[in-house]
Amino acid sequence: MMSEEPIVYTQGLQKIFKDFWRRPRARAVDGIDLSLKPGEVYGLLGPNGSGKSTTIKVLLGLLHPDGGEVRVLGRPPRDVQVKSRVGYLPEESYLYPYLDARETLRFYAALFGLKGELREQRIDQLLDMVGLAHTGRRRVGEFSKGMARRIGLAQALINDPDLVILDEPTSGLDPLGTRQVKDIVSALAKRGKTILLSSHLLADVEDVCDRVTILYGGKVRASGPIRELLQMANNLQIKLGDLPDEKREELLTALEGVLGTRPDIEPTRRDLETLFLEVVAQARRETGEGSGTREEGELAGFLQ
Repeated sequence: MMSEEPIVYTQGLQKIFKDFWRRPRARAVDGIDLSLKPGEVYGLLGPNGSGKSTTIKVLLGLLHPDGGEVRVLGRPPRDVQVKSRVGYLPEESYLYPYLDARETLRFYAALFGLKGELREQRIDQLLDMVGLAHTGRRRVGEFSKGMARRIGLAQALINDPDLVILDEPTSGLDPLGTRQVKDIVSALAKRGKTILLSSHLLADVEDVCDRVTILYGGKVRASGPIRELLQMANNLQIKLGDLPDEKREELLTALEGVLGTRPDIEPTRRDLETLFLEVVAQARRETGEGSGTREEGELAGFLQ
């Protein structure tokens, strides 16, 4: 049985920027191989200048590659049929400041030929999904950066895309908004969407990505399933659970007899995000009030 065709496939991808006299000036992408499976969340990582944005622009058909092979949804990335099935959230949300949130989504819906009741249903669902249903008539020029990222995410999904490319999707969001975006990304993947996520916030990538590629100097420096890349084979963690003190001491003494040294032990810790969300959730229950944007709704029903 043949394997399913990758949603994104590159082999030996190259992009060279040239000067005025057409002389090679910078090799921004140098032989990158990628293969994104349907329904997975794939992280593209690297410091500034590593080739992430250039790679994304090639996949979007905004730049023409200088070498190698690239296919998106089985076709060249400049194919119009491909563009209709891709959603994109750029690193900066470029929005018309005098349009309100609903008008902004209507504009993007019109680019994909969406009209009438179908268009309005999608806008309602998306605004509810990103927690902006109460600001539909507010000009986006008045939005905070976090609110602009939310409406940017909504426009990236208006066409019910098969491939969603997110460039720094949690930039400018508070921890609540960040958690909501990560939940949306995970829910989209469960519904069969393929997500390519580029971010400098490594904790966010670790939370949602199945596989990652790390770039430096336009080359792939590490790639694979995130669990395998983070695993340290020679370091093991033993979870003792809620044991009485005497039982815990008995186990530690036995381990010391085997290892020749007493093992280090420290209490289990939550991460800071978990603590923050627990505190805010408790405050909401006690006061019944929200802060800024409202809680997000269900994933938009049309995103099948």
